[in-house]
Amino acid sequence: MGDELVLQVDGSRPVTAASVDAVQALCDAAEDHTGPGIVTLHVSGVPEGDWTAGLAVGLVSKWERAVRRLERLGRLTVAVASGDVGGTALDVLLAADLRIADPGTRLLVARDGEATWPGMALYRLVQQAGTARVRRAALLGAPIGAGEALTLGLIDELAGDPPAALAEIADQAAGLSGGELAIRRQLMFEAAAIGFEDALGAHLAACDRALRRAAH
Repeated sequence: MGDELVLQVDGSRPVTAASVDAVQALCDAAEDHTGPGIVTLHVSGVPEGDWTAGLAVGLVSKWERAVRRLERLGRLTVAVASGDVGGTALDVLLAADLRIADPGTRLLVARDGEATWPGMALYRLVQQAGTARVRRAALLGAPIGAGEALTLGLIDELAGDPPAALAEIADQAAGLSGGELAIRRQLMFEAAAIGFEDALGAHLAACDRALRRAAH
């Protein structure tokens, strides 16, 4: 699979300085190694009980910024989900480029005691699937089963053999430029928020860049 980088994310654990550092370290390593390969994110687990005790908004902000950096990484990121996925695991899953899940996987917005946790997973769920489709999950914490998540586009593939599915994606990604991939991803992000005329300049600039690279 080339120069692969791997991160295990246990969603049953609350955000800590160590979990922020782990994501930042992965991003550092991905940026330092410009060769071919994917970033693999194994995600599972949901926090329970009084998991927000001791959390401070400053630490939450650092976590969200680390996940945002992962989301914009100049390398293909692939999440492999299993079991119930919530908390930090759901954050990372929704930030990945591609998502593979075991058929028994469920996505859950964690509760903080009084309501569902209002982190950026809520934002990404709505951005990626639409308000109406995730309303029960966002407001009540209702689980989103693997089949429903696939229909909503929150999961790309259900796989009984995740390693084989991961290997296939790695083969498809072989030879892709991380920098160029990041540009394509950004164009996709912007497509949902801006009109054609505003998008045209950025797309033409990307086309010009691709033609210049091909010429050299």
